Amino acid sequence: MAEKKFSTTSGIEIKEVYTQPSAMDELPGEFPFTRGIQKDMYRGKAWTMRQYAGFSTAEESNKRYHYLLGQGTTGLSVAFDLPTQIGYDSDHELAEGEVGKVGVAIDSLKDIEILFDGITLKDITTSMTINATAPILLAMYIALAKKQGADLKQISGTIQNDILKEYAARGTYIYPPAPSMRLITDVFEYCSKEVPKWNTISISGYHIREAGSTAVQELAFTLANGKAYLKAALDKGLDINVFAKRLSFFFNCHNNFFEEIAKFRAARRMWAHITKQLGATDAGAQKLRFHTQTGGSTLTAQQPLNNIIRVSNQALAAVLGGTQSLHTNGYDEALSLPTEAAAKIALRTQQIIAFESGVTDTVDPLAGSYFIEALTDDIEKAAQIYIDKIDAMGGAVKAIEQDYIQQEIAASAYQYQNDIESGEKVLVGVNRFTQQEDAALNVFRVDDSIRKMQTEKLNTLKNTRDNQSVAASLQQLQEAAKGKQNLMPFILTAVEHYATLGEIADTLRHVFGEHS
Repeated sequence: MAEKKFSTTSGIEIKEVYTQPSAMDELPGEFPFTRGIQKDMYRGKAWTMRQYAGFSTAEESNKRYHYLLGQGTTGLSVAFDLPTQIGYDSDHELAEGEVGKVGVAIDSLKDIEILFDGITLKDITTSMTINATAPILLAMYIALAKKQGADLKQISGTIQNDILKEYAARGTYIYPPAPSMRLITDVFEYCSKEVPKWNTISISGYHIREAGSTAVQELAFTLANGKAYLKAALDKGLDINVFAKRLSFFFNCHNNFFEEIAKFRAARRMWAHITKQLGATDAGAQKLRFHTQTGGSTLTAQQPLNNIIRVSNQALAAVLGGTQSLHTNGYDEALSLPTEAAAKIALRTQQIIAFESGVTDTVDPLAGSYFIEALTDDIEKAAQIYIDKIDAMGGAVKAIEQDYIQQEIAASAYQYQNDIESGEKVLVGVNRFTQQEDAALNVFRVDDSIRKMQTEKLNTLKNTRDNQSVAASLQQLQEAAKGKQNLMPFILTAVEHYATLGEIADTLRHVFGEHS
């Protein structure tokens, strides 16, 4: 009988026993930061506890934000609906059936004012999961901060702004790659001068993993995208020691506990070497800072309360891996948007890990583990093979254009599904330990009437704003887009005159075209 082999989800073989660790003479806070980017890590300050939230109208989402802040969340994380993500106002024909469904509907600065009503932007950090329209949403946030009288040099937060993974794994792109990269580097340049504490991109492995990649592929493709953004900014003449300090990452955390921890440790080490090779000499520009979200695709509709244990396992792995920020999923998210009760349990999961488990008392507590050190090395080697292939193709943009990354993800997703259906991979409550389901949980649904409400607000806005100023600002944006000027000041001016998100996106569509 053949001996059973054990491996991680990425296919890295796991030995029965590990007897000798790698050479580990580095300290936390020192290059290449395998053990963490701060010397004291959570002994000094816990990670930022975020709960991803946004649904329906700005008014309804505002209520959820106040609730979460009242429960002890330490940063906001905004989810936007699909029309907002792809540059359509709520009254656009392609927005029908999607307004407010997977996030909050934002059509103009007026909605942003309502979304953050009663919340002082200088006192919180805000993460916004937005990509193709990231410059517009950032401009709206800046405009509101100005109206609140905030010092723009002090406001902080993150926009995802990662378009390459949209082409590869998610699909909410608008413009072709070249103008999309221009918009991204325009944000880098503008924020380095005007909003220096803002994280100008969150390079996202999360959606690559959700699309079906392995942990190694998530790491490799994310860092390859990161290299592409570094090179694009360098080509624009930006200083890597300045702009690279404001790059952050967004990783997934799945169920294979040790593989996820090793993935995060390998990511820091690899990014430190990548930035150094491209000219970064400042330690701050060499550090990989990242947000983690627990694995949405790991949640099951069957026996949904089991998801509380899955999320706890994933959250603990993220903390032991050294995350700077964490969002824990609600147990009911395989069925609907999270209810308040599910969101509260998800937040309490983080708080229990932070304040009761003791894992935050020392830095990188698993360092020196024979298994963790070997697995960190193995994951780094496997990811580097992918990165070398992508470099040989001419970088991430070329690899995406050649469909290489998409095909690799699709093959892994297919294999994963086959393993579930064959029973090779056990999913508790799905293909083993199943039972007759109890009565359905209460689920959270967004009513289709939201689109009518948003359309009415849009009509009121267009009847009361200075339409002559709006038209002039959009014309100025269009002319700037035809040239080489930084577009952020023009977008900000249009936003402040209450041009809508769709009007601004359409102005850029007129110049840049659409990617297909």
